[in-house]
Amino acid sequence: MGGNIGQLGIHTYKSLAADDPFDPVEPPKRPTSNLIMHSMAMLGREFCYAVEAAYVTPVLLSVGLPKSLYSTVWLLSPVLGFLLQPVVGLASDHCQARWGRRRPYILTLGLMMLSGMALYLNGDAVVSALIADPRRKRIWAITITMIGVVVFDFAADFIDGPIKAYLFDVCSHEDKERGLHYHALFTGFGGALGYLLGAIDWAHLEIGRVLGTEFQVMFFFSALVLTLCFIIHLCSIPEAPLRDVTKDTSPQQAPQDFPLPSDKMYQYGSIEKDKNSSVNPELALKGEKNKNPAEQTRKAMTIKSLLRALVNMPPHYRCLCISHFIGWTAFLSNMLFFTDFMGQIVYQGDPYGAHNSTEFLLYERGVEVGCWGLCINSVFSSLYSYFQKPLVSYIGLKGLYFMGYLLFGLGTGFIGLFPNVYSTLALCTLFGVMSSTLYTVPFNLIAKYHREEQEEKRQQAPGGSPDGGGRGQGLACAVLTCMVQLAQILVGGGLGFLVSKAGSVIVVITASVLALIGSCFVALFVRYVD
Repeated sequence: MGGNIGQLGIHTYKSLAADDPFDPVEPPKRPTSNLIMHSMAMLGREFCYAVEAAYVTPVLLSVGLPKSLYSTVWLLSPVLGFLLQPVVGLASDHCQARWGRRRPYILTLGLMMLSGMALYLNGDAVVSALIADPRRKRIWAITITMIGVVVFDFAADFIDGPIKAYLFDVCSHEDKERGLHYHALFTGFGGALGYLLGAIDWAHLEIGRVLGTEFQVMFFFSALVLTLCFIIHLCSIPEAPLRDVTKDTSPQQAPQDFPLPSDKMYQYGSIEKDKNSSVNPELALKGEKNKNPAEQTRKAMTIKSLLRALVNMPPHYRCLCISHFIGWTAFLSNMLFFTDFMGQIVYQGDPYGAHNSTEFLLYERGVEVGCWGLCINSVFSSLYSYFQKPLVSYIGLKGLYFMGYLLFGLGTGFIGLFPNVYSTLALCTLFGVMSSTLYTVPFNLIAKYHREEQEEKRQQAPGGSPDGGGRGQGLACAVLTCMVQLAQILVGGGLGFLVSKAGSVIVVITASVLALIGSCFVALFVRYVD
C-alpha cells in the first residue's frame, strides 16, 4: 500500500524543495471528501482515548498496581513527549521518504498506539495463560500493563503534531481552515462513540462471552476502528515527498549562496541562516557545488541548534504557546478529575467505603453519570465544530478563542460553587466548546503565521522567491503540541496532591480560574492575522 501511495504523491502538485523545502507551491483545492477522509485519524485517535479513559483505571486496579506507581504511569509519557516532540517534528520537516514527510511518522505512531492498547488491555490475560506462579504473574502483569499505557499515551499524544503538519502541507489556506473544523468535528464524534461503547455491559452479550472479557471486546473494537481510520487517513490526500533534487540540478544550476561557518544569525525553526546573502563563489563551487538547501538544512539539524531555535522563537509564537498551555492545563484539570468530582461532591459518595455500603454505591453512580457528562462534552464538541466556520466570519478567530476560554471558565466555576446533577450535565456542553476551541483555533493561527512569513519572504527575496531559510510547519505544530504534554506534567504532578488535601472541588475551581486568566491572555497578548 505504501508504494502505491508514494506513486500517487509524486504526481500531485510540484514541491519546490529544490528552492526551499518549506515553501511549496499553493496546493490545489481539496474536495470535502478528501478532508473528511483526512479527519478519520482524529476519530480513531479520540475513540481509543475514550476507551482508555473508561478502562485504564479498572485495568490498573485489576492487576494490582501499587499506588506509588500511579504518578509514574501518568507522568512518564508526557515527559517523554515534551522532550522528543520538537525533535521528531523537526525531523519530519526533512524526511525524504518516498510517500511523504509526515505519513511515515503517522504510520509508526499509529502502530505504537495499537501495540500499547494490545498490551494494557490484553497483557493480564496473556500473562495469566503463560505464568502459573501468582507472584511472578502479578509482577509481569503490572509491568506489561504499565508499558502498554505509557506507549499508548506517548504515541496518541505525539501523533497530533504530524497529522496537523500533514494537513498544512497538502492543503491551501482555505482548506486548512476547513480541515481543522473537520478534525474537531470527528474528534468529538470519536470520543462520543468511544464513551458510548464503553458504557455497554459487554459481559452479558454474546460477543463478550466469545472474546472472554469486556477488556478483550473493547480491544477488538478499538483495533478495528483505529486500523480502518488510519488506512483511510493515510490514503486521503497524496503527499509530495521532499525531493532530493541533486540529480536534477546541474553544476551550472547549483546555488551559489551558502551559509558560512561563522557570523551566523538564527531564526525560529529555520535552524541556521547567514547574515549576508552572498559568499565567495570560489568557496561555494569548491565544496558545495552539488549541494541543495534541503541537504544543508538537514546537516544543521543538531540538538544545540534546535534548542536555540526554540529559545529564540518570535514573541507571537511564544504567546500562542503560553495561551495553549494555560488552556490545556485548565481543560485537563477539569476532565481528569471530573468523574471523581461527580462521585464525591455531586453524589456525596465515598470511593474508600465498603463495596456494599451506600456511600460507595453513590460514588459509583456518580462516576457513571460523570461518564455520560464526558459523552455530552464530546457530542457538543462535534456540534460546535460544525458551527465554528460561520461563527468565525462574525466574531473572528479572536472572538472564538476568547469565547471558548470564557464560557469554560464561567461554566466550571458555576459547577464548583453550585454542584447539582442536572446543572452540571447541562454545563458539560461548555466543555465541548473549550475542546473544539483548543483543537482548532491555535493551529489555525499557526497556519496564518506561516502563510504571512512566506508572503514576507517572497516580497523580500530577489526575484520574488524565498531565500531557503524557511521554518517547517512540523516543528511549529510540534512545539504547540508540547504545551499539551507540559500541561499533563503539571496536572499529573501537582493536582493529585491538591485533590488529596482539599478534594475534587478545588480542581474544578482551579480550572475555572485558569480558564478566566487564559481568556484575558488570549484577548490581550495573542497576535491575530487578518
